[in-house]
Amino acid sequence: MNSSRFFHSFVSSTTRLALVLISCAMALGAFAQTTTAADQSLPQPRGSSSQTSSSNERAVSSAPSLPTLSAPTGYVLSANDQVTVEVFGEEDLRTNGRLNGEGNLSVPLLGSIHLAGLTLSQAASRLTDLYGRDYLVNPKVNVMLIGYAKRRFTMLGQINRPGSYEMPDGSPEGIDLLEAIAMAGGYTRIAAPEKISVRRDGQVMRVDAKRQARGGHAAFTVRPGDTVTVGESLF
Repeated sequence: MNSSRFFHSFVSSTTRLALVLISCAMALGAFAQTTTAADQSLPQPRGSSSQTSSSNERAVSSAPSLPTLSAPTGYVLSANDQVTVEVFGEEDLRTNGRLNGEGNLSVPLLGSIHLAGLTLSQAASRLTDLYGRDYLVNPKVNVMLIGYAKRRFTMLGQINRPGSYEMPDGSPEGIDLLEAIAMAGGYTRIAAPEKISVRRDGQVMRVDAKRQARGGHAAFTVRPGDTVTVGESLF
């Protein structure tokens, strides 16, 4: 009888101990889940890899491009002009470069393409057509001017600084004769402003800069390649 009571007492104690252990295990599991959820909800540190990656992507996407020039309406490209070619949605095809001496530009996938003699919109249309033939579906190409070729004119005769001069960036196609004279330092003491000759494409034109300065003569434009010679006064 005593043995039986002892046995039942032992079983009862063991059962209670097991229940206590199971309860503790369940409580620890719940606590671990709560801690994990709380950790996930905490803000990531500023140096975290996910935020760093996102910042890098934003930095790449916002990288500045070369500044473009506001070319005159209908501007025609020539050798040594510098342009940017962009293909919408195809960053790998973007290129910056100068047309070579023959007026060609090296373009990704297409190779050397002749663009001199075309306006910017005509150049874009040509590249659009070439990309659309073999490489892209409905490509959208944009051609922008970022640098003029060096266009020069020559000043000789009775001016203070004879020599060769570059056209200003804002006036690549030509400048007023009086501006060209000013760039060359103005007239000498014995200059004859009414006796100016301009050689262009093998022809010689006579210009009266004195009358032009007084508003009595139409403005004369000095073009790239011109040679302007200021005559000498006889008195």
